[in-house]
Amino acid sequence: MSDLHRADDAPKHVNRLIHEISPYLLQHANNPVDWYPWGDEALAKARDEDKPILLSVGYSACHWCHVMERESFENSEIAEMMNSFFVNIKVDREERPDIDAIYMDAVQQMTGSGGWPMTVFLTPQGLPFLGGTYFPPVDRYGAPAFPKVLRAVANLYATRREDVERQADEFRQYYQRQDKLSLKLPRDMLLSAQSSASDVLFAAMERLLAQMDPVQGGIGRAPKFPHPMHLEFLLRMESRLRAKAQEEASTQLLALVRLTLDKMAGGGIYDQIGGGFHRYSTDARWLVPHFEKMLYDNALLASAYLHAWQVTGDERYRRICTETLDYVLREMTNEHGGFYSTQDADSDGEEGKFYVWTSEELGAALGREDIEVAEQCWGISDRGNFEGKNILHVANNEHDIAIALNMTEQALREQLAHIREILYNVRAQRVWPGHDDKVLTAWNGLMLRTMAEAGRILDHPEYLRAAVANATFITEQMVTNDGRLLRSWRAGQARIDAYLEDYASLVNGLLSTYEATGEERFFGEARMLADDMLARFWDEAAGSFFDSAKKHEALVGRPRELVDGATPSGMSLAAESLLRLAAFTGEPHYREYAARVLVPLAARMAEQPLGYGHFLCALDDLVGPFYEVALVGDDIEELQRVLSGRYLPRAVLASGSGESKLVPLLDGRPAVNGIGTAYVCKDFVCRLPVTSPTDFEALLAQSELS
Repeated sequence: MSDLHRADDAPKHVNRLIHEISPYLLQHANNPVDWYPWGDEALAKARDEDKPILLSVGYSACHWCHVMERESFENSEIAEMMNSFFVNIKVDREERPDIDAIYMDAVQQMTGSGGWPMTVFLTPQGLPFLGGTYFPPVDRYGAPAFPKVLRAVANLYATRREDVERQADEFRQYYQRQDKLSLKLPRDMLLSAQSSASDVLFAAMERLLAQMDPVQGGIGRAPKFPHPMHLEFLLRMESRLRAKAQEEASTQLLALVRLTLDKMAGGGIYDQIGGGFHRYSTDARWLVPHFEKMLYDNALLASAYLHAWQVTGDERYRRICTETLDYVLREMTNEHGGFYSTQDADSDGEEGKFYVWTSEELGAALGREDIEVAEQCWGISDRGNFEGKNILHVANNEHDIAIALNMTEQALREQLAHIREILYNVRAQRVWPGHDDKVLTAWNGLMLRTMAEAGRILDHPEYLRAAVANATFITEQMVTNDGRLLRSWRAGQARIDAYLEDYASLVNGLLSTYEATGEERFFGEARMLADDMLARFWDEAAGSFFDSAKKHEALVGRPRELVDGATPSGMSLAAESLLRLAAFTGEPHYREYAARVLVPLAARMAEQPLGYGHFLCALDDLVGPFYEVALVGDDIEELQRVLSGRYLPRAVLASGSGESKLVPLLDGRPAVNGIGTAYVCKDFVCRLPVTSPTDFEALLAQSELS
């Protein structure tokens, strides 16, 4: 670390993070802490000097990460202690999910909970012996002061080395057991368990429904997270109940899903002015959010609202989907087509300041008629609902407002759109929240899939163009000359070998882009990456995938995410992508690998469905039936529109000339009499082709009920 004195406005301190590309690491590049990025230099220094490692893990949109930086990492006295006693390593958890997963597991084992910023103390060999999350600069919130923690850990390492080594060795053994844990089932057990997987779906559904809030929607109480993967699973189960003619159960389930979607869309967790969802709600009624916006939340939620529109025909869900995707294209997309990772909660040093309004600010921005509509719609008051200010939320429904204001609902919607535009432009003059503008392959894959699917289903050319641009950017800029996929891109540099979730998420995104465009290059890329994924991440002895590749940097453990978190796990994404490829290609080995992932975890899915939202969707694919749809010929637009109006979660779509050698689902399926033709197959058993949109609709309706 060096001090600079070239100019009054030059930073006083510069550490090694100045050479990184992660915005989160760069935020700490001028701390007086002698930060190292994770790597050989830092680990060698710890070994050579026999110093413990202070590992700090966070991400750029994390509010409490910013707080700890201001309070402790910018404090020269605390920094001096850190520099004297430790080798200090800073990690962006979004760049290095493997490091984050390994040490978060340790912190949860030691403390019973976890979160970010994560603070872990390691031996020079990288083994954890103490850890926690946020530490304040003085005793506060029931947590000890950070300086007190630093002194205690340094003293422990200096005077009680045997205790440190004993704790570290316990974690060494723990990691070894986890690495060797096998999910492998004998083939006869695999087949018998697979046959009962349908029961798992219904058991998981019942447990999830029992945990839903019947008043405010969502799962559990405060703080309340959106759980889009579970909503997707419940929509799938609603279609199963409907197919079984269980109308009452179907209606009750759908009512709970709709309650959740309505409450979220009307709450402060949704940006009523600019579109897009904040991370989660701090209260049970979705009013006060944690204000950061994450790419993955918006990808998963836009998808859930899109599918809810297909199921219900409710135009509000279509609007929320399109407003969310429009927000992403407007504020979270770079000039190359890459999608940014996050938008901060803080602006001008204050959480949520960009998004909240005083009644005076609203009055100054809007005319008398507009302010009356805004007050009726968004519950605006002089007192406010958040620290004297207003978080805009839907306080009354449009029907009641229109009656109260003696106007039609259509006129009300048009005026609200006009008001949103005015307030957006006024808000744009404020200090904006910061962006983490790095492009992460896994999260881009999630948004790519949603963008492509929405473009196809809604016949929205801008979304299709965005999907093609993103798919092209990722495959051209984030794949090395020798075919390795990379994790992170920023400022013209791609780096870090990709993880399982990167491969699997991108495969799914590319398959959806192929379905939306018919461009076979995307299918070819998807299949090549899937085959590479199997070669790099599958472990035959363990009978499962690992999150890092076989030749990835060796850490104290090899992470394997056996549950879904805020994002789908690499394992569940991989199983889903392989099942889709099995439907496209007819190759049984793709399905077999997926079954080997899903079936051993099925009992856990039934008992603990909260940890398995996306796994359950993949298991639903495995149970089937799965539909293979091929549209061939030049004039298939009407057939495509028919398909877009149907909610078919277990289906793949191929389109083209019927002579493709790259997409097996198209091979040998010509256009009948030279006109657009639809082929519908169920688990590779095909109906007669049809050319009439009416006949195609009837065929799909039969499929939904079979």
